Amino acid sequence: MATSMVCLAVLCLMSPLLLAGAVLGNPGYGGLFPHFYDHSCPKAKEIVHSIVAQAVARETRMAASLVRLHFHDCFVKGCDASVLLDNSTNIVSEKGSNPNKNSIRGFEVVDEIKVALETACPGTVSCADILALAARDSTILVGGPYWEVPLGRRDSLGASIQGSNNDIPAPNNTLPTIITKFKRLGLNIVDVVALSGGHTIGLSRCTSFRQRLYNQSGNGMADNTLDVSYAAQLRQGCPRSGGDDNLFPLDVVTSTKFDNFYFKNILAGRGLLSSDEVLLTKSAETAALVKAYANDVHLFFQHFAQSMVNMGNISPLTGSQGEIRKNCRRLNNFQ
Repeated sequence: MATSMVCLAVLCLMSPLLLAGAVLGNPGYGGLFPHFYDHSCPKAKEIVHSIVAQAVARETRMAASLVRLHFHDCFVKGCDASVLLDNSTNIVSEKGSNPNKNSIRGFEVVDEIKVALETACPGTVSCADILALAARDSTILVGGPYWEVPLGRRDSLGASIQGSNNDIPAPNNTLPTIITKFKRLGLNIVDVVALSGGHTIGLSRCTSFRQRLYNQSGNGMADNTLDVSYAAQLRQGCPRSGGDDNLFPLDVVTSTKFDNFYFKNILAGRGLLSSDEVLLTKSAETAALVKAYANDVHLFFQHFAQSMVNMGNISPLTGSQGEIRKNCRRLNNFQ
């Protein structure tokens, strides 16, 4: 009975798109649809998958990096590949923002994909769609769910370092702030918790969680929601000062496998970031989802897939908007 009540609560929170019976990848996602390149570049998906698979085989961490790249793109000006632009005369790159500096990665893999696609189908496949496909393929390659990726995005003609600094959820944001950042983009509570589950893979820097170890509330004390033995383990590699870039797995149990241990870890006080822990301790709604996903990996996979589609549909440029960049790092009229 308790399980059914949790599931009922979860269903009540689910995206209206799913409740309405929308099929993953159903046409109508802002003019995007999965078969967009079937005639103009029939091997596009195959090319992306092949290069992503090679990259993840070389370095498993790259899967998490490519998922994060798509996330950091979509949360700033929509899913338009603005995050890929380098500094130029008229562009201040988002790569230099606080969430991205010395942190965001995977650009060389995107470059490699773009070169291959330009060879096969010049001026056809956008960098924004490369990011969406690479995120999906990365998820699958480390054991996560499959979803149809709606396609047809075009690439931005600018970037927003201000948006990157302000709009991307941060590890030390309060839960209300995180929820607000999602809701402003049309995403809901389910999307918040499901997409946070992307932390089942990848690594985080010491600087992103140090305050939990030494001074969580400004009183010189560790975060009391953090498991004591786990905190002691983290302190060995994350000192009070120095070691900012030392890396730690976001999922301490299975850091290279896409599964639901991220949520099980949170329940055990072993979520790495403050933004992970608050999902359990600061809201009954988000806590119910954490518990549901910890109990049912299939439910988590279903919601994560749908939430990735929802996120991928944030303010896409379509039709004649923007351009199809020939090089993802610069505009076609590069100066």
